[in-house]
Amino acid sequence: MTVPEKPSLEGLEQKWSERWESAGTYRFDRSRQRDEIYAIDTPPPTVSGSLHVGHVFSFTHTDCVARFHRMRGLELWYPMGWDDNGLPTERRVQNYFGVRCDPSLPYDPNFKPPPEPPKVPLSISRPNFVELCLRLTAEDEKAFEDLWRHLGLSVDWTKTYTTIGRQAQRTSQRAFLRNLARGEAYSAEAPTLWDIDFKTAVAQAELEDRDQAGALHRIAFHRPDGSEVVIETTRPELLPACVAVVAHPDDDRYRVLFGTTVTTARFGADVPVVAHELADPEKGTGLAMICTFGDVTDVVWWRELGLPVRSILQRDGRLQASPPDGLSAAGQAAYEELAGKTVKQARTHVVEQLRASGELRGDPTPITHAVKFYEKGDRPLEIVTSRQWFIRTLEHRDALLGRGKELRWHPPYMQARYESWIDGLNSDWLISRQRFFGVPFPLWYRLDDDGAPDHTGALVPDEDRLPVDPTTELPDGYTEAQRNRPGGFAADPDIMDTWATSSLTPQIAAGWVDDPDLFARLFPMNLRPQGHDIIRTWLFATVVRSHLEHDSLPWSDVAISGWILDPERKKMSKSKGNVITPMALLTQYGSDAVRYWACSARPGTDTAFDEGQMRVGRRLAIKILNASRFVLRLAATGSEETAIDTSAITVPLDRAMLARLAALVDEATAAFEGYDYARALERTESFFWFWCDNYLELVKGRAYGAHGEAGAASAQAALRLALSVLLRLFAPSLPFVTEEVWSWWQPGSIHRVPWPDTAEFDSLSGQGDSLQLEAVAWVLGRVRSAKSERKLPMPAPVARVCVEAPSNELRLIEVASDDLKEAGNIADLELAALPDGSEPSVEVEIQSS
Repeated sequence: MTVPEKPSLEGLEQKWSERWESAGTYRFDRSRQRDEIYAIDTPPPTVSGSLHVGHVFSFTHTDCVARFHRMRGLELWYPMGWDDNGLPTERRVQNYFGVRCDPSLPYDPNFKPPPEPPKVPLSISRPNFVELCLRLTAEDEKAFEDLWRHLGLSVDWTKTYTTIGRQAQRTSQRAFLRNLARGEAYSAEAPTLWDIDFKTAVAQAELEDRDQAGALHRIAFHRPDGSEVVIETTRPELLPACVAVVAHPDDDRYRVLFGTTVTTARFGADVPVVAHELADPEKGTGLAMICTFGDVTDVVWWRELGLPVRSILQRDGRLQASPPDGLSAAGQAAYEELAGKTVKQARTHVVEQLRASGELRGDPTPITHAVKFYEKGDRPLEIVTSRQWFIRTLEHRDALLGRGKELRWHPPYMQARYESWIDGLNSDWLISRQRFFGVPFPLWYRLDDDGAPDHTGALVPDEDRLPVDPTTELPDGYTEAQRNRPGGFAADPDIMDTWATSSLTPQIAAGWVDDPDLFARLFPMNLRPQGHDIIRTWLFATVVRSHLEHDSLPWSDVAISGWILDPERKKMSKSKGNVITPMALLTQYGSDAVRYWACSARPGTDTAFDEGQMRVGRRLAIKILNASRFVLRLAATGSEETAIDTSAITVPLDRAMLARLAALVDEATAAFEGYDYARALERTESFFWFWCDNYLELVKGRAYGAHGEAGAASAQAALRLALSVLLRLFAPSLPFVTEEVWSWWQPGSIHRVPWPDTAEFDSLSGQGDSLQLEAVAWVLGRVRSAKSERKLPMPAPVARVCVEAPSNELRLIEVASDDLKEAGNIADLELAALPDGSEPSVEVEIQSS
């Protein structure tokens, strides 16, 4: 046993990270059977720059749970994943290198990015662009791994996976082809939410509402008899795309119009007046125009009322060159003035046209209203018609709600968010994206004699060919010369949405395609840890894929972390520019201190960033070092002292402490079993400070031999037993300081020893009364207070202490009177009995100098 003279927290992270790696402390043993394994579906952080303190917050929660279950005797499947495909990575590569992808360009094997990003982005081929994505993500992943190791995540670094690697591509493509074969995946030309800047479709789960300034325009439509009806709209530029006018079926003002037609202002299209429950009689005039497409409500009306499409908006955010069908001759001429304009330009021009024609009623009324954005976008989304891939979810709504009820939620109230999301679904899951760095759809299409693709029967590869890049590989029976030629074939140009791949993290990490034996040992997994903001995306999508492919849940439990909030109580995020990078904090306070702050937050609760909590955590870690040093230096050094002679624990006060410790073990264990790592840490810390401030002080003299060898042996054994238990209780939250202290006197890693069990000291704690320790500590506290009031040092002598209390409390105090007198430096201790139920009191007489 080697106890340092001056223990320190500095350098523990590097020291123990290296030793854990070299010793394989967290290495997975795949020989274990399913019931012996605890498998975690680890969140793969997006590789697009740097991790922030919110990542540290949530990943620490997962690590605490992992460490607890490992100490409970389970083998941990705890890999790390990197989510390195998708829009954030592409945007970072574009900005970092100053390039943009042009799929029409050929691959340049000699391409090297310029040393400085040019002002005008360079156009490069898709293969060259993907190479740059892979290069930059590899650099980011190394930085991420260094930070995670410094934080002390107990993952098995030999099991790392990526969402762009060949295994992920095989898994994603295999799952998609099976969805396609079962009719669960389908492509359709349909109205799709579209981001003009990213030039890609966006799924319902990726939307957010932002308040935007706008204006209401009152516009006159014309009836056949020459009278007018007035509608209100914030999108006058979509007048050429109007296909109907709608009112609520119970709106008496417009009943007479249902089944008739009106003519649109300026563009002269005859459109029906229809009824639908989504029309709001209280909004504007109660009449609204249905355009294809202005917002998601237009899509609902168009679909449910069977209306035609009169589309004018292109993917680049500009109005198409030719006018849509159905406009009058004057309307077509008016449209020619709009062709090629942006939405904003067209809006201004249409308002001018309406004002000139006299069909604008009054001036536009300024308003602020919620507008839908892609969560990572800068401009409002538009709705364009395009061919996209979908996975059927609406028809599985009830089954997916049932899966949510099977799942164990921590905290339980998060289940409501899952159910609310499913209840609010209005479309199937859109999984295709018009981007470049991602998993391609493994499909080709036959081209007819005019070169048009036949989407009714895609050409698919055999599963043993996967992964396949259809833009560079061939379908069976075709040659390269037939690519993109009439009568030949064309590759599907799109990639899968990043959630379409991330929704398969259990299958990717556990080897569904490549290692069926491992998959059988791991799936369904035990835990999915994640944030509450992606219940609608990652959690829901993973449940969908597992339900469709395996007819099961992907895991039994889900643990939800909250957000980290900045000082203004706003969520920290890169897009808001209010994130804090964690390495400086880890260096300044130490990883255990930062973990302490993270583990103090209740599951699922949004938590403010608080360096004050980190300072508290650092003080706790230092106290663990110093208290452990005191306990372990009480006895002579020697390897034989790694064992604790519990038979020596005979003094009632020592057994009283162990009784209270046993209650703590039960409480902390129950908290961890319920995924409440915060309560486990809170209760352990509370006991530890009470133990240091009271029990250590009460038995210090006896431990040094003030009352004989038997009393000293009892105190020393009890102290060391308590230290062993407390270190193990702290180990999931504070892995570095507990490993350091453990190494002073015990072999092996604390993170591979059993979690404390009251069976270790049941026979001792069962004979102790925890109330005794509280009663004696209460008296000692009164003595300390008396000294503090007189501004005396704690060792100052006390002439007399008189304790008045009910007889049952006095008996507890009397048994420990020698320890109490020694700790308080009390010359005379008097005990006076009071009737049961009386308030106890303590009188302290300080010895005169």
